[in-house]
Amino acid sequence: MAKVLMKGNEAIGEAAIRAGCKNYFAYPITPQSEVAEYLAKRLPEVSGVFLQGESEVAVGYMIFGAAGCGERVMTTSSSPGISLMSEALSYIAAAQCPAVFVNIMRGGPGLGGILPSQADYFQATKGGGHGDYHLLVFAPDGVQEAVEMTMNAFTLAEKYRGPVMILGDGMIGQMMEPVEFPDNLKSEPSNKDDWATSGMDTRKSNKRNLVRSLFLDPTELNNNNLALKAKYARMKKEEILYEGYNTDGNYKVLIVSYGTMSRVCKTSIDMMKEEGIEIGLLRPRTLFPFPEEAVFKAATKESCKAVISIEMSMGQMVEDVERCVRGQRKVDFYGECGGDIPTPEKIIEVIKELI
Repeated sequence: MAKVLMKGNEAIGEAAIRAGCKNYFAYPITPQSEVAEYLAKRLPEVSGVFLQGESEVAVGYMIFGAAGCGERVMTTSSSPGISLMSEALSYIAAAQCPAVFVNIMRGGPGLGGILPSQADYFQATKGGGHGDYHLLVFAPDGVQEAVEMTMNAFTLAEKYRGPVMILGDGMIGQMMEPVEFPDNLKSEPSNKDDWATSGMDTRKSNKRNLVRSLFLDPTELNNNNLALKAKYARMKKEEILYEGYNTDGNYKVLIVSYGTMSRVCKTSIDMMKEEGIEIGLLRPRTLFPFPEEAVFKAATKESCKAVISIEMSMGQMVEDVERCVRGQRKVDFYGECGGDIPTPEKIIEVIKELI
């Protein structure tokens, strides 16, 4: 299929449609409002439904309702909006319903600013709402990967019966790049007759399905949490994705970075290579589950003397990097979080000071 030049937000919307999603509920917030604008036009063309909720709180429960019926459903938002959906996210995870959430991050805390950020790492990877749960979290580095991860997210949401998040930043939502929509990522919805509240007549069944997150009996609640824990353990075995860049040779420093920031780091690595300075990059493509063993192996290579986490935040992923390195190397951090993306030259300056 020929590539098409598309803005990231619009490409994410098209990817959802091609993945079979015909239900999209959202509330506008910069820098991702073009997803809603695009889908408001496109979904009626494929007999789909777009509904703008009165708030992000309402949207979260619209998602819960559609997911509980077994429908492929998605919402997109940005940082403060995801915060308002966090209660619903916890309910959806507890009730084991599949749904896709896209967060095109902006600066924070508070209303912050509308420019790119990666400051929602904790929110996405450590739960975000209350209780013992996780999201499967993907971190694209550009529009093409955002398309592929969005399409794949629906399949994985159904595989694990839980919410999946695409964690991008404002740059990915706003940039335009050539993209293609892979046919091999299209999938038929899984059979949900054994749990979805789709109607006994629809299922031709005498069994009532009940979707719930309330377990007043302590044994029932514990068992539900154990079931969730088992799913997250399976994710750690089957869903970890990462990329190594310039990690085959003898690099002096390992950079760990993700999303748009990792692309800047790649440019810095190429520029330093021309000066005879070898630097490696480990880019997590899934933030939960985190590529723990890959980070440890890359960090403890004999030639590697230091590790640095480079983020558009004040230091969030660095805590996971430190955990993975297990004290075997010094772990440094560099980040900015006002909306300005550090330049390759700035990254080079930071790395040379570290060396």
